[in-house]
Amino acid sequence: MVNSSLSCRRLAALTSTAVLLQIIGLSLFVIGFFPVKPSVPGVSGPESYRMPTCEDLMEAENENLLPDQLAKIYTDLSQIPSEFDRLIFMVIDGLPAEFLLGRDGWPPEKFFADPMPYTQSLLSERRAIAYHAKAAPPTVTMPRLKAMVSGSIGGYLDVAFNFHTQAFLEDNLLDQFQLIGRNMVMFGDDTWIKLFPGLFKRYDGVNSFYVKDTIEVDFNVSRHLEVELVATDWKLMILHYLGLDHAGHIGGRHSSLMASKLKEMDDTIRLIHTQNPLKGDEYGRRTLLVVVSDHGMTERGNHGGSSYEETDSLALFVDLRAESPTYAPSMDTEVFQVDITPTLALLFGVPIPKNSFGILLMQACNSLTDEHKLRALELNSWQLLRLLQVHLPRLLCQSLRDSTGDDQVLQSNENFGNIKLKLHNLYSKAWAAHSVWKLFSGDSNLTSNNSANLNAATESYYDFLRYGSEWLKHRSTDKPIWWILTGVVILFLSSVLLLCLLFLRIKDHDFERKFSSSLRNCSHIGQLDMAFVSFGTLLHIFSLGSSSMVEEEQYTWHFLTSTLCLILFFMTIQSFLKENKTFPFEMKSEKKLDFDQSQKTHISAFTSIKHMTLLKPLSACGQISSILIVLICGRVLRGWHQGGVNWAHLPDISKWLDHGSSSIMKTLEITSLLIVIILSVFSLNLIMLRARCVLIASLGVVVLGFLVLLHIMEKQTANRSTSIAPIFYFSSGVIMFGTFIFSPWILPLCHHENILMKKSSNSHSSAVKSEDVLFGIQKSLYLTGVMYASSWCLLQLLLQQPVNAVPILLIFVQIMACIIYFSANGLYHRQFIEVAAMHFLGMAGHFSLGNSNTLATIDVAGAFIGISSRSMVFPCILMFIITFSSPILSYLSMVVSISLKDIVSLSPSDEPDLGHVLEVMIVFPCLLPLVLNSAVLTTSTIILLLMRNHLFVWSVFSPKYLYVCAETVSVYVGLFVVSATVLYTCAVFFFRAKMLLRSAD
Repeated sequence: MVNSSLSCRRLAALTSTAVLLQIIGLSLFVIGFFPVKPSVPGVSGPESYRMPTCEDLMEAENENLLPDQLAKIYTDLSQIPSEFDRLIFMVIDGLPAEFLLGRDGWPPEKFFADPMPYTQSLLSERRAIAYHAKAAPPTVTMPRLKAMVSGSIGGYLDVAFNFHTQAFLEDNLLDQFQLIGRNMVMFGDDTWIKLFPGLFKRYDGVNSFYVKDTIEVDFNVSRHLEVELVATDWKLMILHYLGLDHAGHIGGRHSSLMASKLKEMDDTIRLIHTQNPLKGDEYGRRTLLVVVSDHGMTERGNHGGSSYEETDSLALFVDLRAESPTYAPSMDTEVFQVDITPTLALLFGVPIPKNSFGILLMQACNSLTDEHKLRALELNSWQLLRLLQVHLPRLLCQSLRDSTGDDQVLQSNENFGNIKLKLHNLYSKAWAAHSVWKLFSGDSNLTSNNSANLNAATESYYDFLRYGSEWLKHRSTDKPIWWILTGVVILFLSSVLLLCLLFLRIKDHDFERKFSSSLRNCSHIGQLDMAFVSFGTLLHIFSLGSSSMVEEEQYTWHFLTSTLCLILFFMTIQSFLKENKTFPFEMKSEKKLDFDQSQKTHISAFTSIKHMTLLKPLSACGQISSILIVLICGRVLRGWHQGGVNWAHLPDISKWLDHGSSSIMKTLEITSLLIVIILSVFSLNLIMLRARCVLIASLGVVVLGFLVLLHIMEKQTANRSTSIAPIFYFSSGVIMFGTFIFSPWILPLCHHENILMKKSSNSHSSAVKSEDVLFGIQKSLYLTGVMYASSWCLLQLLLQQPVNAVPILLIFVQIMACIIYFSANGLYHRQFIEVAAMHFLGMAGHFSLGNSNTLATIDVAGAFIGISSRSMVFPCILMFIITFSSPILSYLSMVVSISLKDIVSLSPSDEPDLGHVLEVMIVFPCLLPLVLNSAVLTTSTIILLLMRNHLFVWSVFSPKYLYVCAETVSVYVGLFVVSATVLYTCAVFFFRAKMLLRSAD
């Protein structure tokens, strides 16, 4: 047995090495492909008001200057008078612009427009200018705030840093205000405090992730308004309201809380707008109110992806003095969120931040004269030129006057092949047009002609700004190519190593090799399931290269799951028909079977230990019923959530329930809960255990179920209970961990009365000991596995949205029916197929719970159930648990599946040691999911690398890759629990057996 033990240790070592390589390769690729966006160091200063040249060193000239001196220098150099003295920057988190402006030329829905009459009146009376300000993905708060104050789009991994905000060191508007001595106050989302520590004179921060709070989180902002609006010691006040976003997370766009939150925001705008400081003081200086949103929200109230609903943010400028003659409330005015930065910088007389590639919003500058408008566009162009020079060295190194000696450039609008030449000529055209306007601006006789020159200069500047900005937005960030390639190579080697280990395990499977001759009667159908699993895996891998298939991945998993079940259904019927003719192990003709003595010994062992199985073998009808249950549940799950991206708007069961009566939803929740409890208790009573053990375990399930029931009964439609959840977390942890630790010690070691009596009989003592120990291991694993699965389902019934209660039950029933089906006749179905089927069910269930490959479907609200602290560690864990609940359930249920295998019949000898038992039990359940996940991870990595310049790289492939990385973590977590449980249980029973035999000696 030494060889087996070494083989087990070698296999474990190689598998661990492959996993370690996978982690290293993944880390290298992620760090290389998703670096933090590089930025131009330093802060814009007086040099921003000079035209850049190829020798421009961009040296800081604002050192050793007092704030007032620097402010005066900026005013003199900009040549643009500042009409505003103070800025109120009001952020309404999660407010889609279409709530105010409508969409595609249509006015907003009555549900959204009616609660905001005052704001709508500002728009209709043309006292405000509003835009659909498109936000860049990922549409989460922190990177969107950075974009609005710096004018640049951060790295994609800012979505991860959103949960752990650090100080923002890039040039931005707030730092510019501080340099000229402008005091700032902030009330609302504490993300501002984390981004700009020590910058605010006064602040009152609230946690942005505590989504259950829709009242206090906004009251803590508004309660400062009356005092601060009459205060004179600040120049910038930031108000960040979170309640509307939280209302969306809880109930979606049409939440019962939405109208009241919109009305509250409208009242706040009215309060600010009617204050005297907004209309101007005795010196004619006024306060500008800018209302923005960081992102929109989907129909379900989530965000993070790149759909129109999520990227549709608002930019509202109130009382700019000069009304827009072309603006109408339903006008579809689309700009970019980064355009807010240069607009505010130029209106308030500070340099545009260095890394901004925003474009001036001309309508917001209607109060300026024509001269000042062109000057603003000129300053915007100079700032963008400096940023372009960083990426395109030697840009504009030839004299502009040499290249624009005649009017040829003014008529030139061809598409230059060279980027530098194109940018050079676009700017030259704008510079020339501006010069022509200046030349004739003083001649009153040429007013009409000069108006055309003004339009030409304006359009030319915008041509340059749009082209340069778009080029900067779509330019791929420089990536450390060697890190990326090294990561890909390491991931590939890890996948190859895992695949080789799996093939070697299949080839060396002792049971299948020794009994292959006895299975030849069913071999022609026994390969169909194996072939389909291989084909399905390849099909899924190839589908990852299509953006449409990635967006609608749920169809792939539903197809794979249902087709595999149909194949197994067909195989079961075929096996039943053949068994009616000849039972493969009925040795009527020894000449045909021609077994050697070793094979006869194993057949005898198998036929003599039927009493060792925990569950009685099912009949063919039972097997067919099990597979039909899986198919029926799968069909219901398929129609529960429409899912995906392109067809998410279509009707489904969940939408019907969301718009139905709350009593129906609560009834379904309670019914699902009761069925889960009944099935769990019934499963616990299927095995022959001490009545006390079964009673304690059943009592634990009932207690957890009762806590979930209390949670369902107490929680309100608009909020979730917090008093029961912490008790449940603690109780479920104690019950699961306690079962894991104590069940191997409490359950009886011997199946018969006394192992010592067997030892004294001097007849097969060691064999009897092995059978009893293995049977004890099976019972302990069964008990632990059922408690794992039951507790996990009850946890999901507490955490998931109420509409997902029935899907949780159906996934639980599917997995248990699958386990029962495969435990019925282990000789006809490879463990390989069983583990693959469990993996397919787990992934299909993942999408059946409403998940997709966009960040918008992550349930943020559920992550704060029962959380009273402001720490983000536990909510992040709960968010992960909610998102990957189905795959992890399939892995935890493998403990039950392992316990139902005839371990003794799979043993090559009568006295297996610990190493061999572990090898038989956990190689396939752990190795196969690692191989399947590794194939997906490696393929996704290669596809992301190849698609790095694709149009959908950040909207489709990158979010999918983040999901694949998180899915890899779920595989590691699930398989670690499985392997640790089996290892610990086996070690305890072998230790107890050894101690018992030693005491007998």
